Amino acid sequence: MLPEKLAAWSLRHRALTLVCWVALVVVALLSGALLDGESRRSTDPGESGRAQTALNAQNTFDPLRENVLVQPKNPGSALFTSNEELRRATDDLITTLTRSGSVADVRSPLAPDGADRISADGVSGLVGFSIAGGDKDIRPNFETASAQVDEVAARHPSVRLGLSGDLSLSTVVDKGIREDVKRSELLSLPMTLVILLIVFGALVAASVPLLLAGTSVAATFGFLSVVDDLTPINGATTVITLLIGMAVGVDYSLFFLRRQREERARGHSVDDAILIASRTSGHVVVVSGVTVVLCVSGLVLTGLDNFTGLAISTAFVVGLAVLGAVTVLPALLSLLGDKVDRGRIPWLGKRRTTAENSRFWSAIARAVTRRPSLWGGLATASLILLTLPALGMHLQDPTPAESLPRSMATIDSAVRTQEAFPGVVYPATVVLTAEDGGPVDSPALRSAITDLERRIGETGGVLNKPVAVANVDEAVVVRVPLSGAGRDAEADAALAKLRTEVLPATIGEVDGVEFAVSGRTANARDFADRVIDRMPLVVGFVLLAALVLLLLAFRSVAVALVSILLNLLSIGAAYGVLTWIFQDGHFASLLGFTPYGGVVGWLPMFMFVLLLGLSMDYHIFILSRIRERRADGAVTAIVRGTGTSAGVVSGAAVIMVGVFSVFITLSAIEYKMMGVGMAVAVLIDATLVRGVLLPAFLALLGERAWRRDRKSVAPERVPELSSPNA
Repeated sequence: MLPEKLAAWSLRHRALTLVCWVALVVVALLSGALLDGESRRSTDPGESGRAQTALNAQNTFDPLRENVLVQPKNPGSALFTSNEELRRATDDLITTLTRSGSVADVRSPLAPDGADRISADGVSGLVGFSIAGGDKDIRPNFETASAQVDEVAARHPSVRLGLSGDLSLSTVVDKGIREDVKRSELLSLPMTLVILLIVFGALVAASVPLLLAGTSVAATFGFLSVVDDLTPINGATTVITLLIGMAVGVDYSLFFLRRQREERARGHSVDDAILIASRTSGHVVVVSGVTVVLCVSGLVLTGLDNFTGLAISTAFVVGLAVLGAVTVLPALLSLLGDKVDRGRIPWLGKRRTTAENSRFWSAIARAVTRRPSLWGGLATASLILLTLPALGMHLQDPTPAESLPRSMATIDSAVRTQEAFPGVVYPATVVLTAEDGGPVDSPALRSAITDLERRIGETGGVLNKPVAVANVDEAVVVRVPLSGAGRDAEADAALAKLRTEVLPATIGEVDGVEFAVSGRTANARDFADRVIDRMPLVVGFVLLAALVLLLLAFRSVAVALVSILLNLLSIGAAYGVLTWIFQDGHFASLLGFTPYGGVVGWLPMFMFVLLLGLSMDYHIFILSRIRERRADGAVTAIVRGTGTSAGVVSGAAVIMVGVFSVFITLSAIEYKMMGVGMAVAVLIDATLVRGVLLPAFLALLGERAWRRDRKSVAPERVPELSSPNA
């Protein structure tokens, strides 16, 4: 087998193997630092993508707009028009911002045409402006304007001045992602080390998987800095890559290291034990890694560049983890020899030195194989019951105000502004361009925009004011507030009305003018439509890839089909738990989120692709152990295979659940959903599926499960290869 050949080469060239690995990591990091150019911008699908492309083609950019909500802190105060303190604060704010030169196009609720900037209840006012200057001036001018809003607020303590808009919201989101990345790094490494110490009972043995996983992740980040010039790699991808890399890197090392320790306990020499582990666990690692990479590559079929970037990053980190497990790990273990058990932890070290059959899981497997129909039926019914809430799953992406905690000042301001002026925080961005590529602005277009504003006023609040119009080089951009919360059904309905009724009846009547609508609502809607449209293709590809790999690995149609079926049951149960918690709002205070009535639109497909790949680790490992003992009889093989694999699978599952649980501690609700969904799926897979369903199905199939598998595998009884280090 290839893993055994690679391990044998690594054993003969231990120093060279380790030096090459270090060189690979260094080259990756240096290439990321030296070849890091301008990051590729993501392009949205559908009509919103066309609008974005049209804006990117202009020589100037769409001005970033900000809003300041002006309202009394004490409820029950006088109306805005008659509240002198509100009016003084508004005048002070406008004067301060205008004098600074950091803003442009200031819009006031006190102006003669400012009626649209007073809320429907008459209590709040809205000051709008754009950030002045070119690319290099945007950030300092925004910081100046933000500081001035705070200064004015300090001079008027009874008035609430809340800043929210394009740059303020993107800033708080970016800050949240950076803090989440730091938090995930700080939590994942120590937590993983603690779990590994419990699993191995020795400091050196626990450090080896952590070192290999850490270097794999570091090298991946280096290479991704170069890939980012060609394919967008966003902040969310970075967090996901880090935690997936830690999970699979440690798991693969764990599979290998535990098998090597088992063989040492049986009396094999260090190098013989490594070669046996390479032939068995190394083969499992390679098959598992290829399965993950192939499954995740299905995301490329969506045609969404963010998913493509995620697929590439996952392929990098998993591929490096596999490479390290079959080359670097054998060399390192050979170099360490029995020193790998140094630094034993009291009460754990002696017990963990040798791998033992799990009495608990052996007993479970024995009971299940006696009455497989009963236990298999109960377990299947339990998973179906957990899946039921998923039937009511509502796919809806959260707005920043729904994703991040309201304790953030900008998020609180965005929520209050959205309540007082529906749609202003997340307006639709209508991009108007000329069909011939020239300047689009004309008297006819201005007349059509006026007609557009009139029709907006006639929609009964489906579309709202104030409407902002700006020239962007040869294009014109019109911002139209939509009803709803930004990404809910009401906002989608308002977007559809704007796209299919209002715009065609106004802008569409001007010859030679094209329009395309983008914005947060449009982007989310077009993204979801693309995901739904491509989902059958992605799911079909992933299932076919997994089926083919399982057939090649075990040469059994029954085993391959059963493995996929069991994975689908665990994924479905994870969907149900995800819906019950986040959409229905259970455990919201415990997990630190505010339910918004939906589940992130891209998450179910992402979870399906990734979980089908990751959960194959356990199935392939357990099935390999069971197949090794086929000569003992079908039932005995199931019981012993389950018992001998229980320790390593339980350890791997605890690590993976722990790593994915780090997501729950992050600020964004999307990460919390992912963490809960992934952790629940892995936990179910490693317990109910691994301990009950798999033994039940194999017991029902009996020898029919392996009828076509003529491969003789008996690594438990291999002869000595050499004994110089025994």
